[in-house]
Amino acid sequence: MRRPLWLAILLLLAALPASAGAVEMAAHRAVYRLALASARGEVTGASGMMAYEMVDACDGWAVRQRLRLNVTNRDSQDIEMGSDYATFETKDGLTMRFNMRQTTEQAVSLETEGEASLQRPGGAGEAHYTKPREATKQLPTGTLFPTTHTEAIIAAARAGKKIITVPLLDGTVASGAQDTSVAIFSWDAPQPHRYPELAALASTRVRIAFFDRESGAATPDYEISMRYWENGIADEMLMDFGDFVVRATLAELVVLPKSC
Repeated sequence: MRRPLWLAILLLLAALPASAGAVEMAAHRAVYRLALASARGEVTGASGMMAYEMVDACDGWAVRQRLRLNVTNRDSQDIEMGSDYATFETKDGLTMRFNMRQTTEQAVSLETEGEASLQRPGGAGEAHYTKPREATKQLPTGTLFPTTHTEAIIAAARAGKKIITVPLLDGTVASGAQDTSVAIFSWDAPQPHRYPELAALASTRVRIAFFDRESGAATPDYEISMRYWENGIADEMLMDFGDFVVRATLAELVVLPKSC
């Protein structure tokens, strides 16, 4: 698997104007159940859990996502995969710290750590990695970090945009920024929901494709479909890894009180 399994999940556009900052994100904790939605190759089963926490640290957003996924192949072999991913991103979207550890059968398969900064909103910048090795990657003009990326998607959906593209630096790969293409399918009025915190909010359905920027590949490494609520909470996720697709269902949600 070329990318870690995070929801970005988090994850997720063009360097939009200041209206993106008008999105009011919600600090929250969420747990998602993972199950196989479909398979095209050797995978016959998949199940697991993903925990996501977004904390308002006043001057920034602290995010942590932990995932465990058990995959079964046609030979009835079970493979356990996991990831532990954390970021701290300032609310102006200009600086970020990140670290991620991905494991297969409890052995570390990929580890990244570092920090990144942009010269100005919509400007270029650089990312300095300390893991997997010391390296500095230049970030192209328009690069966004994950939380700002989410805000930009929601703002674009509100504005009626249908397709937006932008470089994204989330720290989950060692090559620096990736290219992303986001298809926006709707901006939906509030509707009944099992969680009352979401029932009064509008939402948008999107599909995000991630591309290797260095290779210029025309085929995405990874795609994710989801519904974003206007406060940044996500549900109804489908994570497409090529050979198989995993469905993430929101099982627990706690919206944290405002503290800043």
